[in-house]
Amino acid sequence: MDLPLGYREYAGLDLQGEHLVCKLHKSIYGLKQASRQWFSKFSSALIAHGFTQSKSDYSLFTKGTGNAFIALLVYVDDILITSSSQLEINQLKWFLHSHFKLKDLGNLKYFLRLEIARSKKGIFLSQRQYTLQLLEDTGFLASKPAALPMDPKLKLSSYEGDLIVDASMYRKLTGRLLYLTISRPDITFAVHKLSQFVSQPRQPHLDAAHHLLQYIKASPGQGILFSAQSSLQLRAFADADWGSCLDTRKSVAGFCVFLGDSLISWKAKKQTTVSRSSAEAEYRALASTASELTWLTQLLGDFQTSTKDPTVIFCDNQVAVHMASNPIFHERTKHIEIDCHFIRDKVADGSVKLLPVRSNHQLADIFAKALPAPLLFSLLSKMAVINPHIPS
Repeated sequence: MDLPLGYREYAGLDLQGEHLVCKLHKSIYGLKQASRQWFSKFSSALIAHGFTQSKSDYSLFTKGTGNAFIALLVYVDDILITSSSQLEINQLKWFLHSHFKLKDLGNLKYFLRLEIARSKKGIFLSQRQYTLQLLEDTGFLASKPAALPMDPKLKLSSYEGDLIVDASMYRKLTGRLLYLTISRPDITFAVHKLSQFVSQPRQPHLDAAHHLLQYIKASPGQGILFSAQSSLQLRAFADADWGSCLDTRKSVAGFCVFLGDSLISWKAKKQTTVSRSSAEAEYRALASTASELTWLTQLLGDFQTSTKDPTVIFCDNQVAVHMASNPIFHERTKHIEIDCHFIRDKVADGSVKLLPVRSNHQLADIFAKALPAPLLFSLLSKMAVINPHIPS
């Protein structure tokens, strides 16, 4: 970095020279390169200590087998350590303290604004403090609660309504709501819908965001329970809402993945191309789900957990199931991109099995469209989404 004239005089440098540059021997905290340099040094130390860096998630490091297995997850300068052996954990802490200046915060209770609580039933994940702070900052802490995250009859468009004067306020609010979806699958579709209008937000979009805040006000402590008695078998649900975008007529796809009875992954996303039929939209949703399952299977392998049984994907569209199982080309399918046929290979090699499911039992419906209250809460109860702060 160039030094100003006054600083060069203070440092005793030759003032008659050209612009001088200092070579840093140590990364300065706050620079863009600082986190990269820290992670490089930290990962090198772990690998030299016998850890293996995951190819599915480069921030995950594992070591050992059986009861001596230990896993470490790092995010910038926040570190999580888990193992069934307390001795392994203590030895790793000693190693880290001998190489870095670290602070041991004890058992995991709060991490990146995520609150973790343990019981005999399992691990409960929520963002209650983050939610209350969000409501306080937006002035909705004392607002009247709403029953639904989004009205099923509401139709939002990029061209209807008056433009908002301060668009940055809408973008900031949407960004904070996006982080809240980590523990709130019930608001995922609504936040996904609102995030489509951040470039030019209008008054109806802001009204929908305020309605969502009122829904969050009703249950700020809601979160997900990861059962202690859950199996280690993956299963997934995939769905799509055909042509639901009013502006582009693109479909919205959604999926959710369970590890036993525990919901571990979910997503709502507008598809990149227009589908000519509902079956095609569902077929593309199946391909996206299979891609997520492939990554999760590799990630479970890093934890030395695997199963010989195929992963089941539930779909409520029979035509899409037949398209994925039948490799015969047809007028309806010959225009579909090759990468969407990824699901066919997974079915053919036996790693994925497709099964039909009734529409009223399709859990992925929550991520593809706004649902009425009876169906929404019925599906949420099957996802172990609970609010422990409600009096029993």
